[in-house]
Amino acid sequence: MKRLKRIAAALCALGGIWGGGCALAAPVTDCPMRDAPFTAASPVVDILLNPAAKKVLETEFPDVFTGIPADFQSTKAPTFASIITIRELAGWRGLKPDMARIDAALRKVPVTAADRLARCERYDNDVPSVSIPKGKPALLLFEKINGFRDGPSVDAAHTAFIAMAKRNGWAIVTTDRGGAFTPGFLRRFDAVIWNNISGDVLTLSQRAALKSYMERGGCFIGVHGSAGDPVTFWDWYADGLIGARFAGHPGKPKQFQDAKIVVEGAGHPIAAGLPRDWVMNDEWYSFKNKPRAGAAKVIATLDEASYEPGDKLRMGDHPIAWTRCVGKGRMFYSAIGHRPETYVDAHYVTMLENAVRWATVKTTGGC
Repeated sequence: MKRLKRIAAALCALGGIWGGGCALAAPVTDCPMRDAPFTAASPVVDILLNPAAKKVLETEFPDVFTGIPADFQSTKAPTFASIITIRELAGWRGLKPDMARIDAALRKVPVTAADRLARCERYDNDVPSVSIPKGKPALLLFEKINGFRDGPSVDAAHTAFIAMAKRNGWAIVTTDRGGAFTPGFLRRFDAVIWNNISGDVLTLSQRAALKSYMERGGCFIGVHGSAGDPVTFWDWYADGLIGARFAGHPGKPKQFQDAKIVVEGAGHPIAAGLPRDWVMNDEWYSFKNKPRAGAAKVIATLDEASYEPGDKLRMGDHPIAWTRCVGKGRMFYSAIGHRPETYVDAHYVTMLENAVRWATVKTTGGC
């Protein structure tokens, strides 16, 4: 335990915060799914953390991990095992085990105090200690990742947002601490940016703080992986904030393709200075539902005739960047941004910079 505290203290101090570290809080006790039973819909990481549950899985579904990368089986965050369930693993491998039998066997495994502690260890209550210059739009660049972390894309986006802030005279604070999500801390910022966040990263009280911040007039900007998890365990985030659920992207050898981005609504501030269309090479997301059905204002779509999404990922109307009202608040999400090169593409940088500028402008008429 002492060793864990020393490690946590070091991570806290290296959190990338302007002029300070963070205050280490008591261990997390209000993490989501802390008391949830083991099921076929549990995050795989929670099953792997319990020897009895893992044995049940290996007995009932012995081929579950055959040919699966090691990061699908890791119990240390960030891990892909926190954003998938047994159902997804079976589906990806084309297997059809008796899921009802697996589910029933897992439910017989008791959830212990050790399980609750292990499930909460990937969360934190560490509140950053920062100094924010007065008289400047203030941005919180959030980078806590418990799921899939693609280092090159995270680093490239980080560099891009820092450069934008410097060009525009914005104050920007970077943190990987979920403890930043308290009502008092969030009130200090004009906008919150989620940099390719993957995995469930906020406790129940932190979730409530973000939801309240947005509904009372806050602004949210999310890029790429921030809405790219195969499974999400927070309905409000997927449906109430982003307004779309990830369906997938083309796999190898067509994971990265040139595609035409078509700009809509030339009168929207986020579209200012953008061409009518342009071609980029990236990993192109598709979504299970139509963002427009959730009252999204679409900024850009993909021309599906310009690349090969595959029949299962074809959307027809294919938004790739949009805004939504969330109570009195506003959000912008762009699914562009897996390849590091996208964050130096002149058109995409213009879109992101416009989005931050739009998010930080105070309005009197609500969203």
